[in-house]
Order: sequence, then structure tokens, then C-alpha cells
Amino acid sequence: MSGTPVSADGRHGDDSRSRPGDGSAAGSRGGPAADGIVRMHHVGIQVADLDRSLAFYEGILGFEVITRQVRGEAYAGEIVGYPGVELHLAHLRPPNSSVVVELTEYRGVERTPVDTSTANPGTAHTCYVVDDVEAVHAALLAAGVRPVSRTIVAPDAGIAKGGKVVYVQDPDGVRVELLQPPPSQT
Repeated sequence: MSGTPVSADGRHGDDSRSRPGDGSAAGSRGGPAADGIVRMHHVGIQVADLDRSLAFYEGILGFEVITRQVRGEAYAGEIVGYPGVELHLAHLRPPNSSVVVELTEYRGVERTPVDTSTANPGTAHTCYVVDDVEAVHAALLAAGVRPVSRTIVAPDAGIAKGGKVVYVQDPDGVRVELLQPPPSQT
């Protein structure tokens, strides 16, 4: 079994993983902060132009705007590491979801667009479940949304096996995945 991880008690392979509740740091809620995290609050996306991004997320994808605000207080600059910044924020909720997406436009500080190509470290994507990926994808393309994928893909392996997946881009190049799960997962 060379090359197979061995745990401190001599177990091999999958048995070397810690189990939930076994007190180890690598369990299903592992890590030094795991017991202090209650739940996820939001996913943040930095944008070049908040109004343009709202036209996409609210106007095209149909997200509900929960709040829109400007934060210029000293504490905001301290939190994000940019003293003197003015943050223009919107919190949105995707349809049929409890997830919150925060769009933030930084003003009053130097900003440099990044290469958001999918493989670049530090980039991210969001994924939304759809009932009919062909219809949603066609509507997005008709609205001028930029595609990433050349075509809708039907994965033959992995968690989306039997479903359909495609990537598009938001106005800043952030990848947006549309996932139509296989019939057994709907």
C-alpha cells in the first residue's frame, strides 16, 4: 500500500480520514475556526460599475435587491483594507434561494481589473440551478450576455452526470454557471 496515506493509528486509505465528531481538526467540520462558524452570510463580488451589475443580476437574472447602500465610514475602510474608500453595495437574493449575493463597487481608491479567466487562481464562479438550461441560456445570449462555454455540456461523470451545464459571464467577467441537474436530483 505504498503511496496510500497512513493515519497515526495505522489505518490506510479512506480510513485515514477523520470522522465527524472524533475531535480531530480534519473532520467534516474541521479546522481551527469550524466550531465558531454558524453559517454562511453572503458571497461577495467586486464590480466596476454597480448600476451595470444590477442591470445584469436584477434585470436579466431576476435577483431581488434586498438592500442598496453606500458605506464611507472609517470602519468600512478598515475592514476592507482601504482607508478612505467609499463602498457602493447591493445585497441581492437569487430566485428561490436563501443565499445572498453582495455586489460592491469600490470608489476613491485605485482599482485594477483582474483576468477572470476560469483557471486563474483567486477567481470564482457562482452556480444557479435551472429547470431548462437551453431556454435560460438562449435568453441570456439574446440579452447580450457573453458566453464562456461553446455549447451546453451533458457531463458523463461527476455530480452533474446526467444533467446539463453551461458557463456565461457577468459584466465584469465573473463566471456564472447554469446547472440543470439530472432528473434524479430535481
